[in-house]
Amino acid sequence: MSTGFNHFDEAGNAIMVDVTDKAPTYRTAVAEGTIRLTPPIVQAITGGTAAKGDVLGVARVAGIMAAKRTWELIPLCHPLLLSHLSIDFTIDEAACAVHARCTVKLAGKTGVEMEALTGVSVALLTIYDMCKALDKGMELGEIRLVHKEGGKSGVYDRG
Repeated sequence: MSTGFNHFDEAGNAIMVDVTDKAPTYRTAVAEGTIRLTPPIVQAITGGTAAKGDVLGVARVAGIMAAKRTWELIPLCHPLLLSHLSIDFTIDEAACAVHARCTVKLAGKTGVEMEALTGVSVALLTIYDMCKALDKGMELGEIRLVHKEGGKSGVYDRG
């Protein structure tokens, strides 16, 4: 059974892709996403007055921890030895939004797109968790891969 997907064998069974014979290459991925807030939440984050503490600091650590554990969350992902991982935030006060960006790098046999997407998603979820007492109407969205390089598919940049 040929499906065009490499996570299935000939019989249609889900498998972890065999990367044993692949040569390690430099790989990087960048994902981003947004959480839409209310003005009081933006003020609590920027003013450092959120009841649960440093919202973006905790969200950064949560995103980094999650990205490192992607292989435990997403079936068939390989455990990876990441060499760089960062989560950065931009606050757009006019739009009442926080934009998150996760960058992941390694020299390895498989890509890091899932790690970047997991990191940015959990960072945004953590912002929600830390601020939900102020308003549960926050919206997460626009989570997407914006850049990747390395491996046989080469460079991808979202247009």
